[in-house]
Amino acid sequence: MHTALVTGADRGLGFALTARLLSDGWRVIAGRYLEDWPELPALAERYGERLVIVPLDIGSDESVHIAAKLASAQTNSVDLVIHNAAVSTPLKDLDLRGGLDYGDMKRIYNINALGMLRVTEAFLGLTDAGSMKRQCVVSSEAGSVERCERRAWYGYCMSKAALNMGTMRLYEQLRPEGYTFRLFHPGWMKTYMSGVKSEEGELEADEVAEAAARYFVEPGEANGRLVMRDWSGKEWPW
Repeated sequence: MHTALVTGADRGLGFALTARLLSDGWRVIAGRYLEDWPELPALAERYGERLVIVPLDIGSDESVHIAAKLASAQTNSVDLVIHNAAVSTPLKDLDLRGGLDYGDMKRIYNINALGMLRVTEAFLGLTDAGSMKRQCVVSSEAGSVERCERRAWYGYCMSKAALNMGTMRLYEQLRPEGYTFRLFHPGWMKTYMSGVKSEEGELEADEVAEAAARYFVEPGEANGRLVMRDWSGKEWPW
């Protein structure tokens, strides 16, 4: 049985991916940030020991290391990691004329860009022992220097661009060691990125998770290069 780690598994895409992998026969270590959110415990009642819930705040060094220790007590290896956890902000429309909130932007960067590195480093012993050595990173068109068309959104867009660069640095270091990577743009989803579910998106998390799960587990790479694909399989510049 393969084992996956999913960050930000409480709700939205992370929860949908967790449910999808479980239904496909995987064991899932679900990173839980919201202690009082009910969906993961309900899923655990259905799948029992195949779902391991660990507290995980990817913005905290301590939390990430504790999560890795808890996971190590449950499994000797992790085959696939889905770096899904991320945040947005209600201050996203602030611009230079109105004044930027640098504290808020540092918070976003710490989670969206550095969080993926924290998790990768802390879980390296488990993923080194995995059979797939697959790292999957949920990014965004917001991080595409060529294609991003958002106005303002400084902290979020810059954090996603940094996330893409961090993924490339990992690709260069870990690919010679047998690791493979997936960089994914989920599209405009109805998500909880700002704390409450937005109904303005075009896609539901469940339908994106179905496409993402196929992409994340399929073998091989794109001709030996790192690419970003969206929910439809289309390649995006980044």
